[in-house]
Amino acid sequence: MPTGVHIRDARQQLFDAAERVLLRDGAAALTSRAVTAEAGVAKGVLHRHFADFDAFLAELVQDRVRRIGDQSAMLRASAGTGTVTGNLTAALTELFDPVAVGIVGLVVFRDELRARLGRGIPVLADAAAMLAGYLTEERAQGRIAADADVDSLALALIGAGHLLFADRANRPAAGEVGRVVETVVADVVQRRLL
Repeated sequence: MPTGVHIRDARQQLFDAAERVLLRDGAAALTSRAVTAEAGVAKGVLHRHFADFDAFLAELVQDRVRRIGDQSAMLRASAGTGTVTGNLTAALTELFDPVAVGIVGLVVFRDELRARLGRGIPVLADAAAMLAGYLTEERAQGRIAADADVDSLALALIGAGHLLFADRANRPAAGEVGRVVETVVADVVQRRLL
């Protein structure tokens, strides 16, 4: 990169490059050199915007967490519309895109990053909170049983979803995801009718 050339939104350019490396080569290949080479910028650009590579990775994870926050608002707004199973299936499919699955692997793979983030496995924990919030709305509207343990249901859905989507090369069909979601929530959906 020639000296003095302004880079528009360098942070986003670096995040986009990191996502491409993560998708193509996996978490083990995500290095500062790989990111800057992918972005087509000098290595110093990354260090101009971030204290170190782990700070960059932490911001990358937080960027994904912010996206989950946006998705959470839309999912909560869908409560009372469509079907509970359909809404959850769509949410899990959107949530576990290949980048999110790669970021979960990255957090698991890098102890220093996990320590810097300071809480469980971000993305998965935030996704569980998103689903629990949605299920709370559905419970309040009487579309699932009043005594439904929404936190446990959310954890079961996240665990099952992560297993379904863990193979980034072979994403499950919507029908497969729907069957798993239906199995997890069948009891609380049926008991509301009794």
